[in-house]
Amino acid sequence: MNKKIEKVKKETEPKRKIFLNVVKAFVVGGIICLLGELITEALIKYGHLEKDTAGIYSVIIMVFLGSVTTGLGLYDKIGQFGGCGTIVPITGFANSMTSSALESKSEGVILGIINNMFKLAGSVIVVGVVSGVVIGLIRYLLGV
Repeated sequence: MNKKIEKVKKETEPKRKIFLNVVKAFVVGGIICLLGELITEALIKYGHLEKDTAGIYSVIIMVFLGSVTTGLGLYDKIGQFGGCGTIVPITGFANSMTSSALESKSEGVILGIINNMFKLAGSVIVVGVVSGVVIGLIRYLLGV
């Protein structure tokens, strides 16, 4: 019985275009990262900022752009095309926070937006903070 079910499942299940999806994710993620790099280089050249400072401002701008495009509904369309290529860059983090906030805005500012904004992104923040503390302690203890 199980073999028949598996056979029917394999015959009726749509074939995934894995190679095409990987290429699209790579291209879309690469374009997002290229945009971030162009912003950084523009801040260095035209803003006369040092590389580290320009990088910080670039992250802020990319988070802002990710949030704005999510609010306008564009990021979801890009995500449908590019798949995980839109999740990995920092704009994916902004998208997860903004979309959670938008979904819960009808519940009010405190109980809706603020309470639900970090549902998806909270684990990313926790892992980032804990990793930073662990690496900082290792560097401190080793005197590096």
